[in-house]
Amino acid sequence: MALTLIAVVLALVMGHIVPGLMALRRYGWFVSWLSMLGRLFRGDTLWQGRWGALIAIGIPVIIVGVVQYFLSGLWYGLPGFIFALLVLVYTWGPRDLDLDVDKVIDATDIEARRQAATALFPEGGDPELEGPSLVEAVFRCALWRWFGVLFWFLLLGAAGALLYRLTSLSAQGEARKTIPEMQSQAAIFFTALLNWPVAHLMTFGMALAANFDTVLSAWREWYKQGGARLDTGFLGAAARASVDCELAEEDAYAVDGPAQAPALLELRDAMSLVWRILLLWLAVLSLFVLAGFVN
Repeated sequence: MALTLIAVVLALVMGHIVPGLMALRRYGWFVSWLSMLGRLFRGDTLWQGRWGALIAIGIPVIIVGVVQYFLSGLWYGLPGFIFALLVLVYTWGPRDLDLDVDKVIDATDIEARRQAATALFPEGGDPELEGPSLVEAVFRCALWRWFGVLFWFLLLGAAGALLYRLTSLSAQGEARKTIPEMQSQAAIFFTALLNWPVAHLMTFGMALAANFDTVLSAWREWYKQGGARLDTGFLGAAARASVDCELAEEDAYAVDGPAQAPALLELRDAMSLVWRILLLWLAVLSLFVLAGFVN
Protein backbone atom coordinates (compact mmCIF):
# COMPACT_ATOMS: atom_id res chain seq x y z
CA MET A 1 0.00 0.00 0.00
CA ALA A 2 2.86 2.38 0.82
CA LEU A 3 4.46 1.77 -2.58
CA THR A 4 1.09 2.37 -4.23
CA LEU A 5 0.78 5.76 -2.51
CA ILE A 6 4.33 6.68 -3.53
CA ALA A 7 3.59 5.68 -7.14
CA VAL A 8 0.45 7.86 -7.21
CA VAL A 9 2.26 10.89 -5.76
CA LEU A 10 5.19 10.46 -8.16
CA ALA A 11 2.81 10.17 -11.13
CA LEU A 12 1.13 13.44 -10.10
CA VAL A 13 4.41 15.26 -9.59
CA MET A 14 5.94 13.99 -12.82
CA GLY A 15 2.85 15.02 -14.76
CA HIS A 16 3.33 18.61 -13.60
CA ILE A 17 7.11 19.03 -13.72
CA VAL A 18 7.63 17.05 -16.94
CA PRO A 19 5.07 18.39 -19.46
CA GLY A 20 6.78 16.39 -22.20
CA LEU A 21 5.21 13.24 -20.76
CA MET A 22 1.99 14.14 -22.55
CA ALA A 23 3.74 13.48 -25.86
CA LEU A 24 4.50 9.92 -24.70
CA ARG A 25 0.88 9.15 -23.86
CA ARG A 26 -0.01 8.02 -27.33
CA TYR A 27 -2.41 5.19 -28.00
CA GLY A 28 -1.96 4.76 -31.73
CA TRP A 29 -0.75 1.22 -31.06
CA PHE A 30 -4.16 0.40 -29.56
CA VAL A 31 -5.99 1.80 -32.59
CA SER A 32 -3.69 -0.29 -34.83
CA TRP A 33 -4.35 -3.32 -32.62
CA LEU A 34 -8.11 -2.85 -33.01
CA SER A 35 -7.74 -2.44 -36.78
CA MET A 36 -5.67 -5.63 -37.02
CA LEU A 37 -8.23 -7.60 -35.00
CA GLY A 38 -11.00 -6.14 -37.15
CA ARG A 39 -9.30 -7.39 -40.33
CA LEU A 40 -8.52 -10.75 -38.75
CA PHE A 41 -12.08 -11.39 -37.53
CA ARG A 42 -13.98 -9.58 -40.27
CA GLY A 43 -17.48 -10.98 -40.54
CA ASP A 44 -17.14 -12.93 -37.29
CA THR A 45 -20.29 -12.54 -35.18
CA LEU A 46 -18.38 -13.02 -31.93
CA TRP A 47 -16.06 -10.13 -32.74
CA GLN A 48 -18.93 -7.73 -33.44
CA GLY A 49 -20.34 -7.75 -29.89
CA ARG A 50 -19.26 -7.58 -26.28
CA TRP A 51 -16.94 -10.55 -26.53
CA GLY A 52 -14.97 -8.73 -29.21
CA ALA A 53 -14.51 -5.73 -26.92
CA LEU A 54 -13.43 -8.00 -24.07
CA ILE A 55 -10.88 -9.75 -26.31
CA ALA A 56 -9.45 -6.52 -27.73
CA ILE A 57 -9.05 -4.90 -24.31
CA GLY A 58 -8.39 -8.04 -22.31
CA ILE A 59 -5.30 -9.32 -24.13
CA PRO A 60 -3.08 -6.23 -23.44
CA VAL A 61 -4.42 -6.04 -19.88
CA ILE A 62 -3.65 -9.73 -19.22
CA ILE A 63 -0.13 -9.27 -20.59
CA VAL A 64 0.45 -6.32 -18.23
CA GLY A 65 -1.07 -8.30 -15.36
CA VAL A 66 1.27 -11.25 -15.98
CA VAL A 67 4.33 -8.97 -16.10
CA GLN A 68 3.13 -7.25 -12.94
CA TYR A 69 2.74 -10.59 -11.17
CA PHE A 70 6.21 -11.89 -12.05
CA LEU A 71 7.94 -8.60 -11.21
CA SER A 72 6.24 -8.24 -7.82
CA GLY A 73 8.44 -10.89 -6.19
CA LEU A 74 11.79 -9.68 -7.53
CA TRP A 75 14.31 -7.50 -5.67
CA TYR A 76 11.94 -6.64 -2.81
CA GLY A 77 9.28 -5.54 -5.28
CA LEU A 78 11.33 -2.68 -6.77
CA PRO A 79 11.01 -3.78 -10.45
CA GLY A 80 7.27 -4.25 -9.91
CA PHE A 81 7.01 -0.77 -8.38
CA ILE A 82 8.87 0.84 -11.29
CA PHE A 83 6.72 -1.03 -13.80
CA ALA A 84 3.50 -0.01 -12.04
CA LEU A 85 4.68 3.61 -11.87
CA LEU A 86 5.45 3.66 -15.60
CA VAL A 87 2.02 2.21 -16.45
CA LEU A 88 0.28 4.70 -14.15
CA VAL A 89 2.16 7.66 -15.66
CA TYR A 90 1.31 6.37 -19.14
CA THR A 91 -2.40 5.90 -18.45
CA TRP A 92 -2.82 9.15 -16.48
CA GLY A 93 -4.36 12.01 -18.43
CA PRO A 94 -3.45 11.92 -21.28
CA ARG A 95 -3.81 15.73 -21.17
CA ASP A 96 -3.14 17.98 -18.18
CA LEU A 97 -6.54 19.05 -16.83
CA ASP A 98 -5.11 22.10 -15.04
CA LEU A 99 -3.56 23.46 -18.22
CA ASP A 100 -6.72 22.85 -20.24
CA VAL A 101 -8.83 24.74 -17.68
CA ASP A 102 -6.30 27.60 -17.49
CA LYS A 103 -6.37 27.98 -21.28
CA VAL A 104 -10.14 28.44 -21.19
CA ILE A 105 -9.91 30.99 -18.37
CA ASP A 106 -7.00 32.92 -19.92
CA ALA A 107 -8.47 33.07 -23.44
CA THR A 108 -8.66 36.65 -24.71
CA ASP A 109 -11.78 36.32 -26.86
CA ILE A 110 -14.83 34.11 -27.24
CA GLU A 111 -13.48 32.19 -30.24
CA ALA A 112 -10.18 31.40 -28.51
CA ARG A 113 -12.13 30.33 -25.43
CA ARG A 114 -14.36 28.05 -27.46
CA GLN A 115 -11.32 26.52 -29.15
CA ALA A 116 -9.62 25.95 -25.77
CA ALA A 117 -12.79 24.42 -24.34
CA THR A 118 -12.84 21.64 -26.96
CA ALA A 119 -10.25 19.80 -24.84
CA LEU A 120 -12.85 19.54 -22.05
CA PHE A 121 -15.40 17.90 -24.37
CA PRO A 122 -13.68 14.74 -25.72
CA GLU A 123 -17.05 13.35 -26.78
CA GLY A 124 -17.01 15.77 -29.72
CA GLY A 125 -19.47 18.42 -30.84
CA ASP A 126 -19.39 22.13 -30.13
CA PRO A 127 -18.21 22.98 -26.60
CA GLU A 128 -20.69 24.79 -24.37
CA LEU A 129 -19.33 27.84 -22.55
CA GLU A 130 -22.11 28.23 -19.98
CA GLY A 131 -21.06 27.79 -16.35
CA PRO A 132 -23.02 24.59 -15.55
CA SER A 133 -21.82 22.87 -18.74
CA LEU A 134 -18.20 23.78 -18.00
CA VAL A 135 -18.50 22.52 -14.42
CA GLU A 136 -19.87 19.18 -15.62
CA ALA A 137 -17.14 18.98 -18.29
CA VAL A 138 -14.39 19.49 -15.69
CA PHE A 139 -15.75 16.70 -13.52
CA ARG A 140 -16.24 14.33 -16.47
CA CYS A 141 -12.64 14.97 -17.50
CA ALA A 142 -11.45 14.52 -13.90
CA LEU A 143 -13.26 11.19 -13.76
CA TRP A 144 -11.84 10.06 -17.11
CA ARG A 145 -8.30 11.42 -16.73
CA TRP A 146 -7.61 11.10 -13.00
CA PHE A 147 -9.99 9.32 -10.70
CA GLY A 148 -10.98 6.38 -12.89
CA VAL A 149 -7.35 5.46 -13.52
CA LEU A 150 -6.46 6.05 -9.86
CA PHE A 151 -9.28 3.92 -8.45
CA TRP A 152 -8.63 0.91 -10.66
CA PHE A 153 -4.88 1.25 -10.12
CA LEU A 154 -5.44 1.12 -6.36
CA LEU A 155 -7.69 -1.90 -6.79
CA LEU A 156 -5.86 -3.94 -9.46
CA GLY A 157 -2.47 -2.31 -9.88
CA ALA A 158 -0.97 -1.58 -13.31
CA ALA A 159 -3.42 -3.96 -15.03
CA GLY A 160 -6.35 -2.04 -13.54
CA ALA A 161 -5.04 1.32 -14.76
CA LEU A 162 -4.57 -0.03 -18.28
CA LEU A 163 -7.98 -1.74 -18.18
CA TYR A 164 -9.68 1.56 -17.41
CA ARG A 165 -7.75 3.56 -19.98
CA LEU A 166 -8.24 1.13 -22.88
CA THR A 167 -11.92 0.65 -22.06
CA SER A 168 -12.56 4.40 -21.95
CA LEU A 169 -10.58 4.90 -25.17
CA SER A 170 -12.76 2.31 -26.90
CA ALA A 171 -15.83 4.33 -25.91
CA GLN A 172 -14.73 7.59 -27.58
CA GLY A 173 -12.34 9.13 -30.06
CA GLU A 174 -10.36 7.40 -32.80
CA ALA A 175 -10.48 3.96 -31.18
CA ARG A 176 -14.29 4.00 -31.16
CA LYS A 177 -14.35 4.76 -34.89
CA THR A 178 -12.19 1.69 -35.54
CA ILE A 179 -14.48 -0.93 -34.00
CA PRO A 180 -17.96 -2.14 -35.03
CA GLU A 181 -21.00 -0.31 -33.67
CA MET A 182 -22.11 -3.15 -31.37
CA GLN A 183 -18.61 -3.35 -29.96
CA SER A 184 -18.42 0.41 -29.35
CA GLN A 185 -21.76 0.24 -27.53
CA ALA A 186 -20.31 -2.55 -25.40
CA ALA A 187 -17.28 -0.36 -24.66
CA ILE A 188 -19.60 2.46 -23.58
CA PHE A 189 -21.40 0.03 -21.27
CA PHE A 190 -18.15 -1.29 -19.77
CA THR A 191 -16.87 2.27 -19.27
CA ALA A 192 -20.08 3.20 -17.47
CA LEU A 193 -19.66 0.09 -15.32
CA LEU A 194 -16.09 1.06 -14.39
CA ASN A 195 -17.05 4.71 -13.81
CA TRP A 196 -20.06 4.07 -11.58
CA PRO A 197 -18.28 3.27 -8.28
CA VAL A 198 -15.61 5.90 -8.96
CA ALA A 199 -18.18 8.64 -9.53
CA HIS A 200 -19.91 7.75 -6.28
CA LEU A 201 -16.65 7.95 -4.36
CA MET A 202 -15.92 11.30 -6.04
CA THR A 203 -19.36 12.54 -4.98
CA PHE A 204 -18.78 11.38 -1.42
CA GLY A 205 -15.40 13.13 -1.44
CA MET A 206 -17.09 16.26 -2.78
CA ALA A 207 -19.58 16.16 0.09
CA LEU A 208 -16.71 16.04 2.59
CA ALA A 209 -14.61 18.67 0.79
CA ALA A 210 -17.48 21.13 0.21
CA ASN A 211 -21.05 21.53 1.51
CA PHE A 212 -22.24 18.08 2.60
CA ASP A 213 -25.97 18.88 2.67
CA THR A 214 -25.92 20.51 -0.78
CA VAL A 215 -24.13 17.59 -2.41
CA LEU A 216 -26.31 15.00 -0.68
CA SER A 217 -29.50 16.83 -1.69
CA ALA A 218 -28.38 17.04 -5.34
CA TRP A 219 -27.47 13.34 -5.33
CA ARG A 220 -30.82 12.35 -3.84
CA GLU A 221 -32.76 14.58 -6.23
CA TRP A 222 -31.00 13.10 -9.25
CA TYR A 223 -31.88 9.54 -8.20
CA LYS A 224 -35.43 10.57 -7.28
CA GLN A 225 -36.02 11.89 -10.79
CA GLY A 226 -34.61 8.95 -12.73
CA GLY A 227 -34.32 6.05 -10.33
CA ALA A 228 -31.35 3.70 -10.00
CA ARG A 229 -29.43 3.35 -13.26
CA LEU A 230 -25.92 2.84 -14.55
CA ASP A 231 -25.20 6.51 -15.17
CA THR A 232 -22.87 9.11 -13.64
CA GLY A 233 -25.12 12.12 -14.17
CA PHE A 234 -25.40 12.52 -10.40
CA LEU A 235 -21.73 13.60 -10.35
CA GLY A 236 -22.40 16.58 -12.62
CA ALA A 237 -25.57 17.48 -10.71
CA ALA A 238 -23.74 17.42 -7.38
CA ALA A 239 -20.83 19.41 -8.82
CA ARG A 240 -23.13 22.13 -10.18
CA ALA A 241 -24.96 22.43 -6.89
CA SER A 242 -21.73 22.50 -4.89
CA VAL A 243 -20.09 25.17 -7.06
CA ASP A 244 -23.22 27.36 -7.00
CA CYS A 245 -23.40 27.04 -3.23
CA GLU A 246 -19.74 27.95 -2.71
CA LEU A 247 -19.82 30.98 -5.01
CA ALA A 248 -23.08 32.20 -3.50
CA GLU A 249 -21.62 31.95 0.01
CA GLU A 250 -18.55 33.91 -1.12
CA ASP A 251 -20.77 36.43 -2.94
CA ALA A 252 -18.39 35.95 -5.86
CA TYR A 253 -21.08 36.61 -8.48
CA ALA A 254 -21.32 40.21 -7.26
CA VAL A 255 -17.77 41.00 -8.44
CA ASP A 256 -17.71 42.98 -11.68
CA GLY A 257 -15.29 42.79 -14.58
CA PRO A 258 -14.73 40.50 -17.58
CA ALA A 259 -12.27 38.32 -15.69
CA GLN A 260 -14.98 37.58 -13.16
CA ALA A 261 -17.61 36.35 -15.64
CA PRO A 262 -19.90 33.83 -13.90
CA ALA A 263 -18.98 30.96 -16.23
CA LEU A 264 -15.27 31.44 -15.56
CA LEU A 265 -15.84 31.75 -11.84
CA GLU A 266 -17.69 28.46 -11.87
CA LEU A 267 -14.99 26.84 -13.99
CA ARG A 268 -12.23 27.99 -11.63
CA ASP A 269 -14.14 26.83 -8.56
CA ALA A 270 -14.87 23.46 -10.17
CA MET A 271 -11.15 22.89 -10.80
CA SER A 272 -10.38 23.88 -7.20
CA LEU A 273 -13.01 21.43 -5.97
CA VAL A 274 -11.56 18.61 -8.10
CA TRP A 275 -8.16 19.22 -6.50
CA ARG A 276 -9.67 19.12 -3.02
CA ILE A 277 -11.33 15.78 -3.77
CA LEU A 278 -8.06 14.35 -5.10
CA LEU A 279 -6.16 15.53 -2.01
CA LEU A 280 -8.86 13.98 0.18
CA TRP A 281 -8.46 10.65 -1.62
CA LEU A 282 -4.70 10.80 -1.08
CA ALA A 283 -5.20 11.67 2.59
CA VAL A 284 -7.47 8.64 3.07
CA LEU A 285 -4.93 6.44 1.29
CA SER A 286 -2.23 7.81 3.59
CA LEU A 287 -4.33 6.86 6.61
CA PHE A 288 -4.55 3.29 5.32
CA VAL A 289 -0.77 3.25 4.92
CA LEU A 290 -0.23 4.61 8.43
CA ALA A 291 -2.72 2.11 9.86
CA GLY A 292 -0.79 -0.69 8.17
CA PHE A 293 2.48 0.49 9.69
CA VAL A 294 0.89 0.74 13.14
CA ASN A 295 -0.54 -2.76 12.89
